[in-house]
Amino acid sequence: MFNDLFILKQIKEGDVKAYEKIFRLYYSPLCQYAAGITHQMEVAEEIVQEVFYLFWKDKHELQLYHSIKSYLYKSVKNRSLQYCRHLEVRNRYRETVLSDMQNAETTPEEAMELNQLQEAIDRTLQKLPERRLRIFRMHRFEGKKYADIALTLSVSVKTVEAEMTKALQALRKEIDDYTSIL
Repeated sequence: MFNDLFILKQIKEGDVKAYEKIFRLYYSPLCQYAAGITHQMEVAEEIVQEVFYLFWKDKHELQLYHSIKSYLYKSVKNRSLQYCRHLEVRNRYRETVLSDMQNAETTPEEAMELNQLQEAIDRTLQKLPERRLRIFRMHRFEGKKYADIALTLSVSVKTVEAEMTKALQALRKEIDDYTSIL
């Protein structure tokens, strides 16, 4: 604990080398730990990176009651479980929507139109610039709030809002063009 307090003091003073030492020591084991919870290594790496980002960003406000190791593991555990809960809600919603769609009587013509609309949306999303697409996916598919996206990508909330507005405008234009053809 004494060593952790010393290292934390160094980190609070902005010592990058002390931070890098902690990062190198715990990054891989934390990724494995998060992957054990989320069952997705890519997601686990993002979670661990976010925890380390916040650890550095909020270094002046950090209050450790145990050790740096327990703080990091608890943070990764909480974020991993939060991700899993969010994923579970999303999957239940998707199942409900799919079930409703299957229960609704659709003609082959309507099914084809739905497929064409989905393809038009997919094409539009592929045309978006990388950052705009990432922001759109984080908000619409992962359910993240603008502030969380801004924090994760190190941009302002206004930038996230502007990128979402542009992405939605592009989708509306594509949908309007598509529906005018029908």
